[in-house]
Amino acid sequence: MFERIEFSATPSGPLKGVRIIDLSRLVAGNTLTMTLGDLGADVIKVEPLAGDTLREWRVANIETAWKTYSRNKRSLCLDLRHPDSRDIMLRLIAGAHVMVESFRPGTLESMDLSPELLLAVNPALVLARISGWGQTGPYADRPGFGTLVEGMSGFASMNGFADREPVLPPIYLGDMTAGLYGAIGILAALRHVEVTGGQGQVIDIPLLDPLFSILGPQAANYRLTGKVKPRTGSRSTNSAPRDVYRTADGHWICLSASTQSMTEKLFGAIGRPELTADPRFATNSLRLKNVEALDEIVAGYIGSLTQKDCLEFFQQNGITVGPVYDMADIEQDTHFHARQIIVELPDAEMGTIPVHAISPRLAKTPGGFHRAAPHLGADTRDVLREVGYDRSEIEALELNSIVKPPEKSD
Repeated sequence: MFERIEFSATPSGPLKGVRIIDLSRLVAGNTLTMTLGDLGADVIKVEPLAGDTLREWRVANIETAWKTYSRNKRSLCLDLRHPDSRDIMLRLIAGAHVMVESFRPGTLESMDLSPELLLAVNPALVLARISGWGQTGPYADRPGFGTLVEGMSGFASMNGFADREPVLPPIYLGDMTAGLYGAIGILAALRHVEVTGGQGQVIDIPLLDPLFSILGPQAANYRLTGKVKPRTGSRSTNSAPRDVYRTADGHWICLSASTQSMTEKLFGAIGRPELTADPRFATNSLRLKNVEALDEIVAGYIGSLTQKDCLEFFQQNGITVGPVYDMADIEQDTHFHARQIIVELPDAEMGTIPVHAISPRLAKTPGGFHRAAPHLGADTRDVLREVGYDRSEIEALELNSIVKPPEKSD
């Protein structure tokens, strides 16, 4: 078990007082608003009557993805297809700082909630629009899940091994990258509002563009060489040795000697200082050309030691190595515990749920955990009261199935 953290009574963090209306679904938008909610923003999830589709991603019938990505949020359950929902949305927007949506381009306009209208209602509004391919361009109307973007961005083509198929990431990499880039964009736009005294704007957040941006200089490299980056498994095309290596007890370590001095230190540590002058390994470019022979030497030494002995030996000699962990290893690691990289939050179904800590860590104005991921519609009545609806009006909205009251409570 990791350290248990209790929810604080009130939000904390540098974004306290910022209200975000989140109409997004699944991972990208929920990553974005979780990041801002962790830093103190008041995030109101506007969910359809059936709930955000992220709720359907269950493990052992527990909504683990929802609980992880929707902490520090409130749930307003609203049928956006009902014409009377428009008044509710406009009231929400009037008092908000940010709105996030992830509909297919054009959907917001078809709901008579165009960016022009929303900015007329609230000129300081920051409107973040998440989509697969962007609000413009020949692919704008295509449905765009992260899987497609991870393929088209160039990521999959260079991920994996040369003798096998391209490999998609085993996590929601496209969505999470877009969510984090989107959070950065929103913070910049909020700063602009502060500086200009109220000029909001629209932020176009495709899944494609951010994922391509983290691939680095691939476009420039291709322009210079005419060659696409090959799939090299865990090896690097920039430096060698760099790989994962199996230890004598069947575990793995990762090693990177990405500088000349580190490589020379490695050769000395394994008792092969003469390799420094070997014409195959004397420079980084030569090592890359002879990487298979180099890896055979390094793997042979590492394969003679257990993971524990290997790590201790290399760390004592100042070599940059680390273990390849799975979650069972992480649960036992002292650094993860000491740094509270994972914390235990109270949870009605699990007792506590282990989740990643708030990142980044601000020294003066840290974020905090102030509420668990909400049950469907848990905050519908509270939010409606906050934007001016009285009890009878709320009852009428519920009676007409425009909004949905709390599904359950803890």
